[in-house]
Amino acid sequence: MKPDACRACPHADLVAWVDSLVRLCRPAAVHWCDGSEDEYRRLCAGLVAAGTFIALDPIQHPGGFLARSHPDDVARVEDRTFICSPDPADAGPTNLWRDPLATKATLTRLFAGAMAGRTLYVVPFSMGPVDSPYARIGVQLTDSAYAVVNLRIMTRIGAPVLERLGSAGAYVPCLHSVGAPLAPGQADVPWPCNPEKWICHFPAERAIWSYGSGYGGNALLGKKCFALRIASVIARDEGWLAEHMLILGLTAPDGRKRYLAAAFPSACGKTNLAMLQSALPGWSVTCVGDDIAWLHIGDDGRLRAINPEAGFFGVAPGTSASSNPHALAAIQANTIFTNVALTPEGDVWWEGKTPTPPPQLTDWTGRAWTPGCGRPAAHPNSRYTAPARQCPVIDPAWEDPAGVPIDAILFGGRRLGTVPLVNEALSWAHGVFLGSTCASETTAAAGGAQGVLRRDPFAMLPFCGYHMGDYFAHWLALGRRLDPAKRPRLFYVNWFRKGADGKFLWPGFGDNVRVLRWIVEQLDGHDHIRTTPIGLMPTLDGIDVSGLALAAGAMEDLLAVDIAGWQHELASIAAYYETFGERLPAGLSDELAALISRLGANRG
Repeated sequence: MKPDACRACPHADLVAWVDSLVRLCRPAAVHWCDGSEDEYRRLCAGLVAAGTFIALDPIQHPGGFLARSHPDDVARVEDRTFICSPDPADAGPTNLWRDPLATKATLTRLFAGAMAGRTLYVVPFSMGPVDSPYARIGVQLTDSAYAVVNLRIMTRIGAPVLERLGSAGAYVPCLHSVGAPLAPGQADVPWPCNPEKWICHFPAERAIWSYGSGYGGNALLGKKCFALRIASVIARDEGWLAEHMLILGLTAPDGRKRYLAAAFPSACGKTNLAMLQSALPGWSVTCVGDDIAWLHIGDDGRLRAINPEAGFFGVAPGTSASSNPHALAAIQANTIFTNVALTPEGDVWWEGKTPTPPPQLTDWTGRAWTPGCGRPAAHPNSRYTAPARQCPVIDPAWEDPAGVPIDAILFGGRRLGTVPLVNEALSWAHGVFLGSTCASETTAAAGGAQGVLRRDPFAMLPFCGYHMGDYFAHWLALGRRLDPAKRPRLFYVNWFRKGADGKFLWPGFGDNVRVLRWIVEQLDGHDHIRTTPIGLMPTLDGIDVSGLALAAGAMEDLLAVDIAGWQHELASIAAYYETFGERLPAGLSDELAALISRLGANRG
């Protein structure tokens, strides 16, 4: 399509922006994406011809493809991810800041001619159902067909989005290039990228520029860049929340349904919980979303959530029939796999998919692989991109324009000790305190030294687009706007506590529904609860453990309030809070002081 084809678009500002970037990036062609199935198939066929995609066995994975990235382009590049706010103080201590004017000047030089020899794709996309009042629109310009086909799965793209945008609608401009221009006659490579990488967010103008990477959230700018970093700023200004949270529906045996959201740092079971296969008869879980939630105060005064995404971009290793059978079912068809291993029969494999690996594979780098060869078959951050509608437990209301009403919000982390299986906040402010202190501990296998604590407040450490202290204040302020009778209740969970023998005390996975059951029973006024210094907790018989082969004393350990451990925790929290200086809300300092007082009163 010729560059002037954009003249058919009625949005004059969008047309002018695209024109300006065409002149800067100098692509060989421009294609405005319509989002059709025919367009998707043509792009995938082109990626196969280019060697970027390998078509998988049509019986095992109909409509499935495997991509192998460059070995230096395999994950988000957090050390090259910047918040470019006019005032560096607005980025806060948890973000990398750069001056927006200087950064734009540098990026403009990099983007000059960056798309030579390539096609510039114009991808209008909607975060959230197109007809939802809570949806937001972005337009990504990219020279990566890989990014386009993944965006089609992860968002709603094309003609319906342009129709909603109309002639003057607001959109977030997203510019992306792999930074690999082609000279006349130069042969392309299957995975073009550039050693120099920039992921830059401009909150004041609601814009994103990404250069050099073709992978994941670096290239799919609707994901973490828009849906969290830029959306968190929009949410602050407009009075809602953009959160790194799953959304699930929990239905009791009597048919009553509750919706819960949950924020966990990486490696804490977010996707597994979102698609949980219940271990309790009569209790079932449905998935609204596994990664991101946008929460608004609805017309009914309740906090309502939409999943702004249309697909799953999940980590493949560890996904199996035992850990997450519903995820495994969701990715059987129409799925793009990246950096997993390939079987001789055209199927895919990764560590943890089956107890025993196949005898022969081609690994994620394209080399022959056999068990015991000393390297992983799939990259630890290998991914699948699959349509959410394919999940066998997708919630019937997952695309409801009004969102689903949230009854409870869970925070959590991987804590080997101190933090109990579950506790409820004493108030909204106490719940914000719990969310602000989220943390995970490294294990000997993962980090060498066991028990090293990493704070990840609200699981938003890499994703909050402004000062984290102001973000805490925004949570407190939103709670004050909500009717206390309609506010979600706030909880903290920890599936990972270990006993003296070093083994996990709680089985996790499908048995986590037992904790979810206790949570919703408290919403209904049940009395299996006791007040402790750290919050409201289950009585020892409050959680249904029928049929579980727990170690002797496991529930006592899981629900214990470790006073000595909490004294150490208090010192860690106080030191962490100091990093936010004067922008730490007084309400959280008050909550810390109150917890110190309660623990001191229960020292003996």
